[in-house]
Amino acid sequence: MLWFILGIVLFALGICLSVALHEAGHMWAAKAFGMKVRRYFIGFGPTIFSFRRGETEYGVKWIPLGGFCDIAGMTALDEVTPDESKRAMWRFKTWKRTVVMSAGSAMHFILGFIILYLMAVTMGLPNPAAQAAPTEAVISGTSCARAATTMEQLNDTSCPPGAPTPAKTAGLQAGDKVVSVAGKPIKTWREMLAAVQVASGPTPFVVERNGQRINLTVDVPRVQRLVADGSDKTTVKDVGMIGASPVQNTAPPLLTYGPVDAIGGTLSFTGTMFSETAKRLIEFPSRIPAVVDSIFGGERDPNTPVSVVGASRIGGEAAERGLWEIFVLLLASLNFFIGVFNLLPLLPLDGGHIAVVWYERVRDWVRKLRGKAAGGPVDYTKLSAVTMVLVFIGGAVTLLTVTADIVNPVKLFQ
Repeated sequence: MLWFILGIVLFALGICLSVALHEAGHMWAAKAFGMKVRRYFIGFGPTIFSFRRGETEYGVKWIPLGGFCDIAGMTALDEVTPDESKRAMWRFKTWKRTVVMSAGSAMHFILGFIILYLMAVTMGLPNPAAQAAPTEAVISGTSCARAATTMEQLNDTSCPPGAPTPAKTAGLQAGDKVVSVAGKPIKTWREMLAAVQVASGPTPFVVERNGQRINLTVDVPRVQRLVADGSDKTTVKDVGMIGASPVQNTAPPLLTYGPVDAIGGTLSFTGTMFSETAKRLIEFPSRIPAVVDSIFGGERDPNTPVSVVGASRIGGEAAERGLWEIFVLLLASLNFFIGVFNLLPLLPLDGGHIAVVWYERVRDWVRKLRGKAAGGPVDYTKLSAVTMVLVFIGGAVTLLTVTADIVNPVKLFQ
């Protein structure tokens, strides 16, 4: 329990650091271009303490759920004092404002990369080869035993260890390489599984053993099994099974790198994480109904979105079991997710402000081609209704995920 609580605290501190660096990214970029930064605070609500250094007030507030960086004149509607007018953010060039507004997400990406780099040179990064499914259709055993993966579960996994299986009864042995099933040539374990699933009753098998090809007949029964449908979902189907397992992947689960090699390894794995992040963002809306269902007693799908509360809880569970690689990966992935999410072209996210800035730039370019003067700054009051709708939706989703993470949390181990 102590490590569980410590893990939650450490993960929460990691999130607070991410938020602090996000706002610091905005501040540092703004100061570098000469914009005036009035305030830089971590948290919301009543102020715990603050101090002034130069023209900027720094401080911490009681509610550690975010932070803010107050830059003078972020939009033309913001009130500025006469001495701030020339340094108002909206007066600066488009590319400078874009850099300032995207600097928060950039800090998440940099922090995520640093976390992965440190992981690469210490505990190691996940090895893609270790996660790959068996390739060759080589049998390692024909005795009943509980399998470790969904693929193996397609071959009977519910019988007691050592009990005879259709494969064993037919004469299949460990080391046999399946060449064909029901006359269909087989090259990979996946192809063999597909052929077995559609088979029924006595089915001819050709295997290669000690350099010789042997003809066998396996009596394939039909059973109901949980089968992957090509996405993250599984369905119960009536499939054939023979009770055989593949040669296990012996690649190490983690690869440790040297200080120099870790740069390339981290860049490669960062690309993988960006790809997964994009996939999760696309799937995000479709998974909300499952979150609602879990609140009212439905089974919590581990692939459903989690809040900061849920992520911290998972971090605590990982720490309790000594699975620090999961803890670190979760913290890195959370930074990548927040960084990408914040760049979506939706107000009040930074990406929404960037979209408005570039709309102004393109609009003025078109007006110039038509011989007209540049238009004025976008009136944010006209976008307030859309912004409020998006804020409401964001708040509702946050409330749903937090509630689900309290009443029916995602767990590493059931």
